[in-house]
Amino acid sequence: MRLTQGQFSFLPDLTDGEITMQVQYALDQGWAVAVEFTRDPHPRNTYWTMWGNPMFDLRDAKGVMMEIDACRTANPDQYVKVLAFDSSEGFETVRMSYLVNRPADEPGFELVRAEGPGRRVDYTVRSHATARPEARHGA
Repeated sequence: MRLTQGQFSFLPDLTDGEITMQVQYALDQGWAVAVEFTRDPHPRNTYWTMWGNPMFDLRDAKGVMMEIDACRTANPDQYVKVLAFDSSEGFETVRMSYLVNRPADEPGFELVRAEGPGRRVDYTVRSHATARPEARHGA
């Protein structure tokens, strides 16, 4: 299964050169860039772990790329995404969000059916990633 989440999800994975161009575009717009990662990319999991702080003061994509590379190195088997925030209207609005790293094995999702009273049937989506124990460093 290939996760399709965020911008560019219909394209092949972006190269570092393409990521750099997208980051520079965001910075040129005056947007703050942040890097986040997770092992559970469930569509309703909007709270990924933030890698450092949002980069409000950077204007060169090289600094952001250093953070992206550091996050990828520390979390090679997790999803990593870049977000660009626009605060020009007085509140933070996500203008861009796209994946820059994915695990070699993407476990996918399971559709879970639950029968209720009468003929009622409810469905939910469960991430297979949450069924696996988290890998321990040095184990």
